[in-house]
Amino acid sequence: MQPGAAVDTVWPVLVEVAPRVARIAVFIAGGVFLANVAVGFGLVEKIATFSKYLTRPANLPDEVGTAIVTTAASTTAGYGMLADFRESGRLDDAETLIAVTMNTFFGFVQHIFTFYAPVLIPILGLEVGLLYVGSRAAIALGITIAGVLAGAVLLPRGGTEVDRQDDSVTTDGGAESAVGDGGRAATADHATDDESESVPDVLHTAAEKTWPKIRRIVPRLAVVYVLVTLLVRTQDVQSITSVAEPLTSLLGLPAASLLVVGVFAFDTTTGAATIAPMVGSTFTPRTAVATMLLGGIISFAVSTFKRSIPFQYGIWGPRFGSKVIAVNTALKVVFIAAALAILLAPV
Repeated sequence: MQPGAAVDTVWPVLVEVAPRVARIAVFIAGGVFLANVAVGFGLVEKIATFSKYLTRPANLPDEVGTAIVTTAASTTAGYGMLADFRESGRLDDAETLIAVTMNTFFGFVQHIFTFYAPVLIPILGLEVGLLYVGSRAAIALGITIAGVLAGAVLLPRGGTEVDRQDDSVTTDGGAESAVGDGGRAATADHATDDESESVPDVLHTAAEKTWPKIRRIVPRLAVVYVLVTLLVRTQDVQSITSVAEPLTSLLGLPAASLLVVGVFAFDTTTGAATIAPMVGSTFTPRTAVATMLLGGIISFAVSTFKRSIPFQYGIWGPRFGSKVIAVNTALKVVFIAAALAILLAPV
């Protein structure tokens, strides 16, 4: 490739990726900063009072509820907090995977107010829109419940509190933990001396502990995003939709569903606008929702490559990020398949 051609190819990618990486970096910074502030002010215990009914059945530490609740406001911030807990030693890999799985429904909740209610339901109409959103909510809730059950079965009851506290004091051969001043020890110190740190001191300490994580995550995130976007620009990734044809035939969906799946896989709003005029003539409400869910499976495959891999690798690194992607993908496919079976069952 000639230098001029390389510049023409790479420059638009950098222009596209830079705002996305910057936006994600802001949310990650916010999540990590909030985690440190929550520890500094003792808010972890207050939030845990409400979230313990979710975390304790899963045998997770109460403070994990802080990240799960945060996910309802910002998925990226919630993930950032979980990453912080894992790197500080407060969560091991198994606990983190279960916490990520439990996050699913809370991550869905925010989209109800930002996308489904104001955008998708008006396009699809009340009946189809509510059926689709309800199906997606049930899928997300099922995955969250599966996470709780997995924690109840796979994790030791009560966790390993002593080990977790000891590990949280130092990580990476003695470096200070990113959350608090020694994880649980910090919250215990705060509980015994509420005046030990002023508000400016807590905020300043939280900011100091946030910067090293951002400095480590953001470059990795940017590099992977650029590489993936370049690959998408130069390869025919959309050919993946061809796998939908045997699925639509197997499920007995109308022939027009293949077009909808293809459009829906790459743009949800456009896909909804494509199928909406055909409801009542070509599609019933149930087959319309089933078609959109099938499009969601294909869309998830595409979005995993374009967005999830860069994001998860940026947050966790390639090894653990691959585990998170594998678990998320398997659970979503299983629960979407279950929803399709229910929707297409003879009434």
